[in-house]
Amino acid sequence: MVAQKIPRPTRTKTLAPGRLSRAISIPFMKKLILWDIDGTLITSGGAGERALLAALKAGFGVDGSLDWLEYSGRTDAWIAHEVLRHYGLPDTPKNIQHYLESYLSALLAAMPNPRARLHPGILTLLETLHHRADLAQGLLTGNLQRGARIKLEQFSVWHYFEFGAFADDSSQRNDLGPHALRRARERHGLEFPPQRVFIIGDTPWDIECGKVIGANTIAVATGSFSVEQLRAHAPTAVFADFNDTEAFIRAIDAA
Repeated sequence: MVAQKIPRPTRTKTLAPGRLSRAISIPFMKKLILWDIDGTLITSGGAGERALLAALKAGFGVDGSLDWLEYSGRTDAWIAHEVLRHYGLPDTPKNIQHYLESYLSALLAAMPNPRARLHPGILTLLETLHHRADLAQGLLTGNLQRGARIKLEQFSVWHYFEFGAFADDSSQRNDLGPHALRRARERHGLEFPPQRVFIIGDTPWDIECGKVIGANTIAVATGSFSVEQLRAHAPTAVFADFNDTEAFIRAIDAA
């Protein structure tokens, strides 16, 4: 008879109180990058303003202008309220919805124009960030969700953004941060603490929106505000443009 080897029982080591086991897994920590669209990722070539005016004419029979309105950094919903009030039209929920639906239809026709463009360095930057396992990308924009998609699909970059916060969520930009954080948590199953969140935009309102939730803020002077004007609002970092991918990465990694 061949004797069988009986396996020796394994011993489980009990850790002394206060000591950590190397086997304990540490949650993988990602950083969250939330992008503005107009003036940051793209220039629409005036498509947004033309669509707003076309919607005013088609929906309410008003030939108007937006020369009186400073709307950089504002939400589509906020703009709709201001335009209707300016022209003496009731800003009821029904009228707002009608105006914005007309706007989206007009935007679809207005986006294909020779002045619309992706900003310098953006495609390379989005692609680089997309391949980093430690980063998640979303949108935090004043556009309606459908408007954001129309604009970004024009340049084939919509697919880089898995979620976002939009004017559908609130007419006030400072309300959008919590919506973006909630959707990031739902999408990735992770909490993103403020020190690991970056709000990217081209206006002082983007910077303010980031500070409301305690996030880092990166400003870029590819919109209507200069580097000096943006720096006055004390963002975490400010760039003239995003041509230098490595400089952007360093700013993200340093925080």
